[in-house]
Amino acid sequence: MDKQEKTRFVHQVFESVAKDYDRMNTLLSFRRHKAWRKFAMRKMNVQVGDTALDVCCGTCDWALSLSEASQTGKIVGLDFSANMLEVGRRKITEAGLAQRIELVQGDAMRLPFPDHTFDHATIGFALRNVPDLVQVLAEMKRVVKPGGQVVSLELSKPTMPVFRQLYYFYFEKLLPGLGKLFANRYEQYQWLPQSLVQFPGYQELARIMKEDVGLEKVEVYPLTGGITALHIGRKPLE
Repeated sequence: MDKQEKTRFVHQVFESVAKDYDRMNTLLSFRRHKAWRKFAMRKMNVQVGDTALDVCCGTCDWALSLSEASQTGKIVGLDFSANMLEVGRRKITEAGLAQRIELVQGDAMRLPFPDHTFDHATIGFALRNVPDLVQVLAEMKRVVKPGGQVVSLELSKPTMPVFRQLYYFYFEKLLPGLGKLFANRYEQYQWLPQSLVQFPGYQELARIMKEDVGLEKVEVYPLTGGITALHIGRKPLE
């Protein structure tokens, strides 16, 4: 599918799964997504007062973690799905953080923020869903301050042969069925393995961040046998 078709399809997927998204995330990742995000937060080392943008924020778990770490800094979550943002808004209100986390419905390909605005820009489990990952990363780089961090936490491709085979059997054969069983959504959860087919492995993504986006000091951390990877790059000082 072309970029416009992908955008429309992915938007429909997330609009339809929003109410079940958190529950299914926990089920399908065996709760590992929480540990992966905690690891990312440790490596980011967010300081009190730091500002952050969470791109494709979904139901706002990472925005909440960023706000807890920053304590006083402004956090912005951006997503194109109104239904996902509505779930996130409820969670933010329940946490008493509505004054510190702003939610914006917008396009990750054209971030509606000035240059050099945030200390950090994050994207969690969404980079493989965007029409052009280089453009999204370049936009994230644009809106962070010089020296600021651009961070991706994303599904990746295991490198160990036996584990890779087991993982792909689960991911391609069992996961869509679980989506049908627990959320009455088959096609939407079938998209998960499909979205990874053309997505670069973690070493290639690190190269893209350095050579195509122009980030410096790119750090790569494969997690849980390489099924997920954390990438952290810095915007060059000007």
